[in-house]
Amino acid sequence: MSSSQEISEIFYVEAEKLESDINDALIKSHWSVSEIVSIYYRTMNVNSIVSMLKQLSDSSSEASSVTFKIEEVKKTISEKFDSNLHLSIMKQLADSIAETTKKLSSGNDMEKSKEDIETEAKLYEELRQTMSTKEFVEQYDKGLSNA
Repeated sequence: MSSSQEISEIFYVEAEKLESDINDALIKSHWSVSEIVSIYYRTMNVNSIVSMLKQLSDSSSEASSVTFKIEEVKKTISEKFDSNLHLSIMKQLADSIAETTKKLSSGNDMEKSKEDIETEAKLYEELRQTMSTKEFVEQYDKGLSNA
């Protein structure tokens, strides 16, 4: 089996998983950090595989049997992910950061109980995680504007 065939097989599996993940995510209105990271990694992975397959098909004289699937997946990523899901996730992350920041800044400066301190620490951790995820998602966004 050639490396081109192996990459094609991986592409078919990953493309199916991505399409399923995107369709599942579109049904929801809120996503966990792990769901967000997972779908972005899968999207970037499929985009990378598409690039490799294109390079392989450009260097070979035979017509690629995966060309139709590549176009189908690119359309799904563009129409469902980039133009819809990605924008919703960006909004969710921005709203979550604003809401958590507001909660943290509205806390009083009076003496705090152990529970108050633990709750505040959890909010700071949530904020850090959400900001980190937003930064990761923005890297994808920058890739879109450079494409």
